[in-house]
Parts: sequence; structure tokens; C-alpha cells
Amino acid sequence: MTIREASIEDIKQIQFVRNSVKENTLSDPNLVTDEDCIEFITERGKGWVCEIDHEIVGFAIVDLKDKNIWALFLRPEFEKQGIGRQLHDTMLGWYFQQSKSSIWLGTSSMTRAEAFYRKAGWKEIGTHGKAEIKFEMTCDDWQKLSKAMRFNKSKS
Repeated sequence: MTIREASIEDIKQIQFVRNSVKENTLSDPNLVTDEDCIEFITERGKGWVCEIDHEIVGFAIVDLKDKNIWALFLRPEFEKQGIGRQLHDTMLGWYFQQSKSSIWLGTSSMTRAEAFYRKAGWKEIGTHGKAEIKFEMTCDDWQKLSKAMRFNKSKS
């Protein structure tokens, strides 16, 4: 398993992953275009992919301009293996090296994504869009969580 920066050449597989999810699905797969993906990984922020046997099984993209998580998705058959958390932590580590501003995201309630973000230390701060939960992570909270994660790894 490899976590690496996303490139334009990865867009086809990123789109495949995005459209394979069972929750937080797009009502129309054409709502997120290849051009959108290119803009977010080359101009607005950065993306990462998880590759297993030369196939992308998950990806994460952060938007520096709007200070939010644009995407974090895994193919369903690769869930619950720690891949999402590794992508999440890589993305947030990079984000907070670039900015000390809080970052936010929106996700549907009563989903695995909601539980994932709560467990990862995100704080609910309201609603976003069509009744999505809006979460926030501050730089200070991320630094505390990162320190705790490093401490726990050193004990194992």
C-alpha cells in the first residue's frame, strides 16, 4: 500500500473511486468533472491517493482556497482497513503546514463518514448545504491530536 500525491494522470481512477461509494453518493456523476478534479489538485489545493497493486483504492483532496476538505473517499471493499485515516492524516498534516486557519467539511448525518470524522476529532459546528453536518478542525486541535497519535505510536 502506498500513499502518494495525486496527479492529473490519476483522475480517471479517482472518478471511479468517487462513483463507487455507497454513501454520500452524487445524484449525478457528471456534477464533479475531471476539470474540477484537476483544478482542486493543481490550483486550489492538493490531493493524495492510496494505491494497492497499481490501483487507486482511495483518495483525499483539500481545498486551500475555501479551507475545506473537498473529498475523502474509498472504494467500499477497502473500508475499515485504516486507509481513510492515513489519507486523512496525510492531508491534514500538509494543510496545517500551509495554513494555521481552521478547516471545515460537510457530510451527511448518520453515515460512516460522520462517525469517522467524530472519531478523528472533528467538532460539529452547525449545518451545511442540504442538511449536511458541518465539522471543523482547528490548528490547535490538530496539533494536540497529532502529538497524541505520535505518543501512542511510540508506546506500541
